[in-house]
Amino acid sequence: MPGEASESELRGPVQVPNGRMRSLTTCTSSLTPSPTKGHRLLTPGNVSSVTNLQESSAAEVPELNVNDPDSCLGQTHSSGRQRVPRDSAMWTGWWLWPLVAVCTADQFRDNAVRLMQSTPVIDGHNDLPWQLLKKFNNQLQDPRANLTSLNSTHTNIPKLKAGFVGAQFWSAYTPCDTQNKDSVKRTLEQIDVIQRMCQLYPETFLCVTDSAGIQQAFQEGKVASLVGVEGGHSIDSSLGVLRALYHLGMRYLTLTHSCNTPWADNWLVDTGEDKAQSQGLSSFGQSVVKEMNRLGIIIDLAHVSVATMEAALQLSKAPVIFSHSSAYSLCHHRRNVPDHVLQLVKQTGSLVMVNFYNDYVSCKAEANLSQVADHRDSIKKVAGAGAVGFGGDYDGVSRLPSGLEDVSKYPDLVAELLRRQWTEEEVRGALAENLLRVFKAVEQASDHKQAPGEEPIPLGQLEASCRTKYGYSGTPSLHLQPGALLASLVTLLLSLCLL
Repeated sequence: MPGEASESELRGPVQVPNGRMRSLTTCTSSLTPSPTKGHRLLTPGNVSSVTNLQESSAAEVPELNVNDPDSCLGQTHSSGRQRVPRDSAMWTGWWLWPLVAVCTADQFRDNAVRLMQSTPVIDGHNDLPWQLLKKFNNQLQDPRANLTSLNSTHTNIPKLKAGFVGAQFWSAYTPCDTQNKDSVKRTLEQIDVIQRMCQLYPETFLCVTDSAGIQQAFQEGKVASLVGVEGGHSIDSSLGVLRALYHLGMRYLTLTHSCNTPWADNWLVDTGEDKAQSQGLSSFGQSVVKEMNRLGIIIDLAHVSVATMEAALQLSKAPVIFSHSSAYSLCHHRRNVPDHVLQLVKQTGSLVMVNFYNDYVSCKAEANLSQVADHRDSIKKVAGAGAVGFGGDYDGVSRLPSGLEDVSKYPDLVAELLRRQWTEEEVRGALAENLLRVFKAVEQASDHKQAPGEEPIPLGQLEASCRTKYGYSGTPSLHLQPGALLASLVTLLLSLCLL
């Protein structure tokens, strides 16, 4: 539980028979076997021949082949649990339990790697494109921006390979202060930088736009690269812009970022920092959801208010995702998903891709890998294992849990799930199969033969100071909702005063 010392934190380093210091925290961390030596370990077959551990020498300890599942304290169950006969001498020698932990830790991580070699992780949210803008103004040819050696980010090509990342939704993010200004332009530039990543590193990245493309990338050993647009302000309240972004490759849209759009409310409404404008989704917001269903765009509910979550889950014909959110029951941060919404997630076959940001994991500045696994357990308990995915939010956050410092660390989290007796089927689901199921359902629910949505948002719902009114025939009042005329006139007068 967040705020409590985890089991791994209570363990200390122990001396193993080969003289090396090992820590039992390795049950939740990476253990890489030596390329020339296996881990020395006493096995059930030779324990009885050793009467005094202190008198035994390193030479008496046999080599352990960690790649052989039968060599590690008996055979391994498919869940990753060790089967050690209770009548063996292993159960009578308390001093051997550190060895069991070392062996088990190796085994869990080996099993994690084995699973990820055939089912690599699909991550729902990575902000590397934003870092490329901030650090290099999207100039990928800059030698400092070389993704094979860039070390100032959570993400680079070697780390992606070490983390067995098979597909990534790259975030085309623009801040809230671009709303009503240049959000569309900046969104186009971020989509462009994602596409240029694929062009510049074709041996690593394959830009795809559907579930079949993800599976093709898996087969080719590449990172399937998809575009997720983070924030409904990127469409500037236009169904035409929504369609254009779809044709440029956008496959999910986060309905809001940390600001309201004219048609959807964000999570800060639930904290009282923002006022509700749409009571979840306005009439136009409902049109956005319907058009996303028609096109085959995944609806992302990270960052939205609870009312918006409920409205979208009830309205959408296809499952939705939370691309980078965690469990509210464990950390009472409004960016997380409350249990009653998780029930709707279960009913609709939707997906929560668990975020790694410390503030959403522990509600504190510090967090650890075990606490991230706690969120997965909590979501699984309420909504089922099929509702769990990965949404690390790498390169979009300032604080990450110990043990999950960059994208290379995914296998350690998978090993922890195995240690917690998640089955291989459940782990494969969380790694990739749950997202693929949702994506395919979204594709199947799409209907490009259906007429596209054409009704524009009422002019009175828009911030008018920086936009023209072409297409809105007659006076603006013809398109204003009750009570909006006065607000429109005040806005107009203020804009004239500022000119």
